[in-house]
Amino acid sequence: MNQYQTNRLLGYPADTRLLIINADDFGMCHANNEAIHRSLTEGVVSSTSLMTTCPWAPHAMQILREHPEIPFGVHLTMICEFGSYRWGPVASKSDVPSLVDSSGYFVSKDLRGDLLDRVNLDEVEVEFRAQIGMVLDAQLAPTHLDWHCLADGGRVDIFELTVRLAREDGLALRVHDRVMAQACQEQGLPCNDFDLLDSYSLMPAEKPVRYARLLRGLPAGLTEWAVHPGLGNAESQALEPDSWQIRRADFDYFMSQGAKAILDEEGIMLLDYRALQKVWAA
Repeated sequence: MNQYQTNRLLGYPADTRLLIINADDFGMCHANNEAIHRSLTEGVVSSTSLMTTCPWAPHAMQILREHPEIPFGVHLTMICEFGSYRWGPVASKSDVPSLVDSSGYFVSKDLRGDLLDRVNLDEVEVEFRAQIGMVLDAQLAPTHLDWHCLADGGRVDIFELTVRLAREDGLALRVHDRVMAQACQEQGLPCNDFDLLDSYSLMPAEKPVRYARLLRGLPAGLTEWAVHPGLGNAESQALEPDSWQIRRADFDYFMSQGAKAILDEEGIMLLDYRALQKVWAA
């Protein structure tokens, strides 16, 4: 793949280093909402993704109503990864039976394979339309679509469905797979030029050094980082007793003066999905 294809599609010189820092899981819980909001308004996070299915989605949507300048996407969700903190479909459960377990909730992350084996594509469309529709009905203006815990939707047909929904609503799309990304770029649709960085792949204690090194070595083209800021408070620790430090480490780094200084020193241009959306929508 020509790594400068997206620069060309977005109108930037080939040697420009472009970076989207997208905070996933807006709406999951209050601690994440507060951390993401602050990371967007006081830190260097440039975009976020809203989980409409979660209990704290109304709070996140209120923040978005009060701050229409915040760029956000719809974090399409079919997975519920926490044992005692659950969420389920926006659509009627009777309309999407293949997406839920016997209790009516989305399945856990360790059952993703079973979900993808059985899930009905028509029901996925019903649910995805309901999640997007919830945002549009609230008079909010998303910039893009992406997925929660399922890279590229987990199946080719789900990916193709989501491309269609994005084009239908004038939205951009996060793309993980390099072959799929190249296919989008060949159609004139800009997307990430490199493998997406998921902040859960980094150890919390190593994050300040790793992020600094990655920023200084950022290549020309468009890179995206999916980060997960959280406050690390009692709520965070109750929700993720074994992994809350991952979110707190993200919050600390992307609020830091060190991160801002490196971005300035390196001449890295922070983007959000509005730049991509203009081309996808056209």
